[in-house]
Amino acid sequence: MMKKNLLMLFLSLISLSVFAQQTYWQQHLSYNIDVKLNDKDKTLQGTEKIVYKNNSPSTLNFIWFHIWPNAYKNESTALFQQIRNDSSRKEKLKNVTYGSIEGLNFKVNGKAAATEAHSNPQYIDVVKVILPAPLNPGDSIDISTDFKVKLPSYFSRSGYADTEFMITQWYPKPAVFDKDGWHEFPYLDMGEFYSEYADYKVNITVPGNYVVGATGTLQNTDELEKYKSIGSKNTANRDGKPVLYQAKDKSKTLSYVMNNVPDFAWFADQDLVIQYDTVKLASGKIVDAFSYYHNKPKTLWVNSIDYIKDATKHYSNWIGEYQYPVVQAIEGPKNNSSGGMEYPTITLITSPDAKVSSLDGVIAHEVGHNWFMSMLGSNERIHTWQDEGLNTYFQFRYEAEKYRANSIFGDAIPENVKALPSDKFLNAIYGAVSGIPMKSAIETPAANFATSDEYGMISYVKTALWLYILESSVGREKMDKAFQNYFSEWKNKHPTPADLKASFEETLGIKLDDYFGLLKKEGDFK
Repeated sequence: MMKKNLLMLFLSLISLSVFAQQTYWQQHLSYNIDVKLNDKDKTLQGTEKIVYKNNSPSTLNFIWFHIWPNAYKNESTALFQQIRNDSSRKEKLKNVTYGSIEGLNFKVNGKAAATEAHSNPQYIDVVKVILPAPLNPGDSIDISTDFKVKLPSYFSRSGYADTEFMITQWYPKPAVFDKDGWHEFPYLDMGEFYSEYADYKVNITVPGNYVVGATGTLQNTDELEKYKSIGSKNTANRDGKPVLYQAKDKSKTLSYVMNNVPDFAWFADQDLVIQYDTVKLASGKIVDAFSYYHNKPKTLWVNSIDYIKDATKHYSNWIGEYQYPVVQAIEGPKNNSSGGMEYPTITLITSPDAKVSSLDGVIAHEVGHNWFMSMLGSNERIHTWQDEGLNTYFQFRYEAEKYRANSIFGDAIPENVKALPSDKFLNAIYGAVSGIPMKSAIETPAANFATSDEYGMISYVKTALWLYILESSVGREKMDKAFQNYFSEWKNKHPTPADLKASFEETLGIKLDDYFGLLKKEGDFK
């Protein structure tokens, strides 16, 4: 009888586990986008077609869309209001050129669809598309629209500066619908994103003399081989004059494909040096690696391809294998020091005054977002720490192992600390971090932070310290296994803090109620 009861208990636990896994769902989208850049009037002209698959148990009568370029339209938007209310950031609004999106004409399965504005007048970058017929669970619809984007001058993430174009958050995009409902929040400067996974086919038309870096794999064989040939030469010869891209046509259309990612971004400029190499991962998988940077003398970017490769290898070994076919970084505007911004398979880096260690560190951090943002698609706006803080924890390890450096303390680190082994060095760094006043709770939505400094210290640094506390208790080997299990279980999904907790508890074999309770604790962890 005892054995029978134990067997029944075992089977019931298995069935509960299977049921919990089966109840998880997420929507899936497929995009076909054609877009043309007019570099003279700084506009994009495009069309998009979306296949929207309703995997939810709910019948949908409408779909919220982000039309992010409207965040730049006037100074009454949530974007402008947030920047103006932050004394450390409002200077960036001097002499800006506004942006917008227009020409939208949504159709659903070929029928014109009505739209409704959001009830919040600051949210002009969100629109409700009314479906002509209900979208039942398990069914799909085709959504199409034209669009024209006026690009802003570059002061947040999207826009133009000098001859460079940063084309991000640029196309009409359905908001996430998950078990908690719709997430139709506005674009913010301080506060990132939450996006449905999708397959992308994007055709980009640009003047022929532009070098383009974009999410995914370039399908134009001749252009790809040209990038690889030029890039290989520049990687091999870093001391001499770089080989530059030469245009053969007045314009060109480049086609990119990327499946199962939460976003698509692209960048273009006329003076970019291309570097190319490959990354061989522990499994034997080969990943293409590209670096794009401005052609200027004595630039630290001549070794950027190595930093991209190192970050990809380290994160793959620590967390789980990089799943994409390409990894890239591109240097941003020459006179901008905003750090970096991540997108699937490509990241923008704007650190003109960086040293070797700090440039490598910021590239590693942004490449790391391919894990914490793209492959693990948490809600960055509500749980900022779940991508930024987890990523910073690994960035600090990367910097310690390679340079005995840390991006927070920089040149303030004493020489005797730099002489320590990497584990003791990292312990000293976290000891110093624990002495920094960090009042707000880690579990604070991005929009609720008063300043960008507070946002950064709490979401990035305090979270890294929180994770190091657990590592100090269980050991690094177990900590790495916990992250690897979390990655394996939740890659290409939308994990919540509760999912992270459950995954860690499963791996570590301990209850973490009190530990995860620290996320909501104000002040230090004493």
